[in-house]
Amino acid sequence: MRPSQQMRNLGIVQYGAPILTGTARPLGLPDERETADTVISQLLDAMERIRHAHDFSGKGLGLAAPQIGIGRAAAVVQPPHADPIVLLNPRITAASDEMDEKFEGCLSFFDVRAPVPRPLQITVETVTPDGSTATTVYERGEARLIAHEIDHLGGLLLLNRIRPGVAPIPVEEYRGTAEATGRAWSYE
Repeated sequence: MRPSQQMRNLGIVQYGAPILTGTARPLGLPDERETADTVISQLLDAMERIRHAHDFSGKGLGLAAPQIGIGRAAAVVQPPHADPIVLLNPRITAASDEMDEKFEGCLSFFDVRAPVPRPLQITVETVTPDGSTATTVYERGEARLIAHEIDHLGGLLLLNRIRPGVAPIPVEEYRGTAEATGRAWSYE
């Protein structure tokens, strides 16, 4: 079974679905707190199903609400060896000029990986369930994971971020690269 079919069977919306290229609707917090809690619960449940089907040990995992068919501005990121980070109505307010380029994967087209340039540091503003604003600075791998999920909420996929002339590679080819075996922060 192809990796993308496996993700489809786990309830992950696949490349080509219109919800993946639309802008997710912000949550009106605190009024929509119950909705936010439900969406986050559904994201965490989906991530648990995914972890049982695919080995993400040592790698980050993220999931945005549009990827499970919910057009709301919510995502969860699970960095390696850390607690999940919940993102409600997130937006990047600042990004470092210093960048790196690493291979990323996406649960919504899991058959390929592609090198994606990203800032090494981002500042992210989110809304808490009680309606207040929180600002957090993320670096390196966490910045990459979070930027990828925020892109999903804006209707962008990693294909929108790769450099011109660069093409994704099949996951089978990627698995044989040094990057796949030697980097804890390669994103899935």
